[in-house]
Amino acid sequence: MAVGKKYEAARAKIDRNKRYSLDEACKLLPETKIAKFDESVDIAVRLGVDPKHADQMVRGAVVLPHGTGKSQRVIVVAKGDKANEAREAGADAVGAEELVEKIQKESWTDFDSMVATPDMMGLVGRLGRVLGPKGLMPNPKVGTVTTDVAKAVRELKAGRVEFRVEKAGIVQARIGKASFGGAKLTENARVMLDTLLRLKPASAKGTYMKSVTLSTTMGPGIKVDTAPIVADFESK
Repeated sequence: MAVGKKYEAARAKIDRNKRYSLDEACKLLPETKIAKFDESVDIAVRLGVDPKHADQMVRGAVVLPHGTGKSQRVIVVAKGDKANEAREAGADAVGAEELVEKIQKESWTDFDSMVATPDMMGLVGRLGRVLGPKGLMPNPKVGTVTTDVAKAVRELKAGRVEFRVEKAGIVQARIGKASFGGAKLTENARVMLDTLLRLKPASAKGTYMKSVTLSTTMGPGIKVDTAPIVADFESK
């Protein structure tokens, strides 16, 4: 009952008939958190694409200027010098056959991202059944299959966010914490939205960015006016 009352109090601060500017929405977000812990802030963007068609799949990664507020656990599958580079960059675990075997035999997935060098993908391919459903398989499209493993580790640790459009045409991602405050959340959200606009498929017809909603982990959603965001992007 207490949580319900807190949620209703938070929702009362939001005009449900209004589309807020990005700045307004991000300033309002910290006021809508209802939990005692520092809630994460999520963005949900509905795109005018049909992910069933390969040429309308929107997928990528972005480094948020202020990170996500979460410590990322990154492991690397590499050998030799590349393995040493990964360790020096701060990878949480580095290995080759022994690391793959641990994941295979123990279904170990206590990490947020996996990076692999291209020559290791034959080995990593064995993990598709374990990592695929969890979205943890390395992919060159998001920069997790690379020879520059040190850069990938540093970016992931700093708050790089990987995203992929879901069946309903929605992209969801974490863009920070409520404690970041309006200014930092606005900067993170703008970088995320600009990235999605740059990735607009040539085959996408009609309105591309249909809706944007921001919310804290347990708080109500705040609808954002997309028109100024698109106009600002197109004017750059």
